[in-house]
Amino acid sequence: MQNVIRIKKATFYGYHGVRSEEQSVGGKFEADVDIYTDFSKAALNDDLKETIDYHKVYSFIYKLALEQKYYLIEALAMKITDELLKKFDTITKVAVRIRKNNPPLGGVVDCVEVEVVKDREEFKDN
Repeated sequence: MQNVIRIKKATFYGYHGVRSEEQSVGGKFEADVDIYTDFSKAALNDDLKETIDYHKVYSFIYKLALEQKYYLIEALAMKITDELLKKFDTITKVAVRIRKNNPPLGGVVDCVEVEVVKDREEFKDN
């Protein structure tokens, strides 16, 4: 069985971007994470120990998003994806979306978003 745990619009203030202003002033970023796993046993037993603790996932994502500056949100999304697969062995597949709000594109744009989707088999091949 495959179930999904979703974390939506995890918001953080980061210093990611190619332009020097983005690296020094920073900006608001959002992350969505879809975690594919089997939590049927946890649901049946109502037991957190038998599923992925999404509080720990959120804390982990937040730490990764702030521990270093990235030029590309693509690099941040890939880092989060790989580290989640490394840390939580019951994840079978993960999708990570990173949004940069109000990107400096010279016009009015709500956000720019990238997505990385990787399953455990693809992760093993790295």
